[in-house]
Amino acid sequence: MRSRLPATLRGVLTGLTLALNTLLVFGLMVPLALAKLLLRFDAVRRVCDRGLNGLASGWVAINSAWIGAVRPVAWDVRGVDGLRPDGWYLVSSNHQSWVDILVLQRVFHGRIPFLKFFLKRELIWVPVIGLAWWALDFPFLRRGGGRGGGLDDLATTRKACEKFRHIPTSVINFVEGTRYSAQKHARQASPYRHLLRPKVGGLGVALATIGKQFEALLDVTIVYPHGAPRFWDLLSGRLDAVTVRVCRREIPAELVGRDPIRDKALRQRIGAWIEAQWTEKDQLIDELLRAAPAAATAAGNAAPEVPAAEVPATD
Repeated sequence: MRSRLPATLRGVLTGLTLALNTLLVFGLMVPLALAKLLLRFDAVRRVCDRGLNGLASGWVAINSAWIGAVRPVAWDVRGVDGLRPDGWYLVSSNHQSWVDILVLQRVFHGRIPFLKFFLKRELIWVPVIGLAWWALDFPFLRRGGGRGGGLDDLATTRKACEKFRHIPTSVINFVEGTRYSAQKHARQASPYRHLLRPKVGGLGVALATIGKQFEALLDVTIVYPHGAPRFWDLLSGRLDAVTVRVCRREIPAELVGRDPIRDKALRQRIGAWIEAQWTEKDQLIDELLRAAPAAATAAGNAAPEVPAAEVPATD
């Protein structure tokens, strides 16, 4: 088993596995992406989209496999029952580490559509990966200068997201806007014990542009019982426990499809909605961390890890 190897060697092997997986899958995406770019026919697009999303799902599946192989991890996941891979979801999560992204992909793999992020427009020019992001219909945001630029950005983003009316989509937003750290927490004078202050921007744009398509908000809380891991900790097998709670929330109709840039009152209502969730999330993190020592002891005597798709999920 790879878990018997020295940590440094495990990290190198899994890092190479991730790199090769990324190069292989993104390389296979290029022909389909070019066909989608050059042959603008609906039939061609549908075939390319199926192939591209299949490759992206395969990338997640391979990553999930090496995460399971590098070391048995105690996965405590609840709240994922009843989700649909052909649904439309807005996903909101706290953010502590780059590991969060692979955790979310593993937990939701096969349960909801492939997770997509709002990206800065400049990232479309990143070699190979930028083309793959475009081909997978990741929504790109153009940073505008001043009030007019922001409004143009909203109109452009809404037009770019029109395709999601016909393609099941999951869009994820890290509402804090950055990874948590004690320094950032202190600098913000955050009123929450375990979270940074939430930001309305990305979530507001998602609600304005494709909010009518979303059937629910999936409010995700990620807790690492032994502290937030570095990405190297995941690669080298030092990550031993992950707790995830998913709460399905209805999206208030009055927050959807309107302009949060021009409408200050709307921004305030979205902010109040998010802050109420953040208060609950902060309390939940507190409870999960207090329960962590007992869970960690039980995990030490547990059988090998159960794949995320098979973890019993109860709300």
